[in-house]
Order: sequence, then structure tokens, then C-alpha cells
Amino acid sequence: MSRTFEIGESGFPDLAGMMLITIQALKEMGGSAAISELDEKVAELEGCSEEEQSYMMSDGNSPRLNYYLAWSRTYLKKGGALENSTKGVWSLTSAGSNVTSYQKSKHLYDLVLADEREKAREKRQAKNKSLALEKVVVPQDVSESKNTPDRPSELTWDEVLLSVLRKMDPSAFERLAQRLLREAGFTKVEVRGKSGDGGIDGVGVLRVNLVSFQVYFQCKRYKGGVAAGEIRDFRGAMQGRADKGLFITTGHYTAQARDEATRDGATALDLIDGPRLCELLKENGLGVSTKMVEQVHIDTSWFEGI
Repeated sequence: MSRTFEIGESGFPDLAGMMLITIQALKEMGGSAAISELDEKVAELEGCSEEEQSYMMSDGNSPRLNYYLAWSRTYLKKGGALENSTKGVWSLTSAGSNVTSYQKSKHLYDLVLADEREKAREKRQAKNKSLALEKVVVPQDVSESKNTPDRPSELTWDEVLLSVLRKMDPSAFERLAQRLLREAGFTKVEVRGKSGDGGIDGVGVLRVNLVSFQVYFQCKRYKGGVAAGEIRDFRGAMQGRADKGLFITTGHYTAQARDEATRDGATALDLIDGPRLCELLKENGLGVSTKMVEQVHIDTSWFEGI
């Protein structure tokens, strides 16, 4: 089949086309999917190569494919074609099911973009009349924006954390993985990164009820994507030596890599990507803490009415 959109190292892909293929992917998955499943399905339907899936945005914080697919979901949601739950599951609405052609997708995109520009104009006007301390986020054309969907342009906490992790010494990153696994309930966790053990960085034992599993792990400080070949190499190194494998990266995995990790007849591997790693560090309080922040808003009209 012909490609719905192209995703290169630069330029602005056809967002309307990405919106259409997102809807088609959801239809093939029964009308709902988690973000990672949906992104992988789109990559499969479009035949995106591992190289294309590894292209990063200019800031190096997110894959271009996933970045623009996030924007397509945002536009589809604002256009009433998709909805998402608090659990991160996206689903088609009846309106979304009716988007069956590129022309309909493009029409929806144009409507949402026009509405966003009108809201931006109204916000600019409100900003000039208000002394509110809250920052006003002005939507821009996605082709010019460095924002990710529904948030300001400043780096999020997980992007800052990933930047810190990628600057760590390899041995320090392995020790961090060791600490994380211990916090997660592993015992006898050893780091073997300097032993030249076929790419295996460490091993630990996980007890589940009355059964224990020996788990080998590998750590990679990546910005881009982990390809299927690296998953195969890791599995080959641990073949016949462990019950399970765990691959930890600050980057992301290509759809082919995820398929390889769960390939029938092969030892199953669990994958932890950058966003999941950040969440695990946060959940376990490893270098990440949360604080309640007070937001102050000044209502100028209230003072004018005194």
C-alpha cells in the first residue's frame, strides 16, 4: 500500500495523513489501544523502517514519529474523533469512525487548527489585560512549535531527568539500574558490565510467590531507538543461562524491536524505555521527589469592584 505520510529527519510530515492512519490503526485494533500499541500499529501499517522510527526531534528528547503521532491524537481528540481515559487508553468515537478518507481527515484538521488559532488570539488579548501570574500557553502551528501536545514549551521533568541519565558514566548508569532492581524486589543483583559478558550488564533474582527467576539485564544510555538486532544480540548472549531478560534504555524501542522481544518460540524479554524508566525512578524515590506547588492568581476585576 502507498504511504499515508512520510517521516524524515527534518520537515513537517502530513499531519492530516497521520490522523487518518491513526484512525485506521484503531479500527484494526478493535477501536481502542494504549499509546505504545497504537504507535506500533501505525508504524506497522505504514511500513516505517527502524531508521525512520529512530529519527529524533531537534531537541533530542523524542522520536519524530511518536512526536507527530501525539499531535495527531491531540487534534483528533479536539475534533471529537478520539477520547482517552485516565489510564492512557485511546478510543474511537462515533464521529471518528466516520473519518474514512484523507479529505475528511484534512477537513477535521483544518477546523481544529482554525479553532486553535482563534483561541490563541483570544488568549493574547486576555494576557494584555491581565496581571495573572499563571503563564499563558499560546498554541502555534505545529510545524513551527517546539511544544509537545497540551503542554508548554519548557522541558518536562522526565525530559530533564532523561538528559541527566544520558550524561551519566556507563558504570554509574549500571549501578542505578542495580539500585532500581533492588527497590523493585530483586535480590542478588550483580553488575557485570565490565566483564565483557556478551553485552550482559548484570543479573538478579526475582521471587514471585514460591518461584524464583534469574533475570539478566542490559542497560543502554540512548537518545534514539533500540533496534531489533540489539534485542536479538542480547537474547543470544543470555541463551540457556537465564529464565528472563530485561533491557533498560533511556531511549525508545522500534516496533520491530518490540516484536522481536516477544517473538514466539524465543525467550521473552521485558523492555523498559526512557519514559517508563523515569516513572520507575519517581515511584521509588530514586533521585526524584514531588512537591505540591502553590499557584497564585490575581483577579484584577475584583480590585476594580472595591
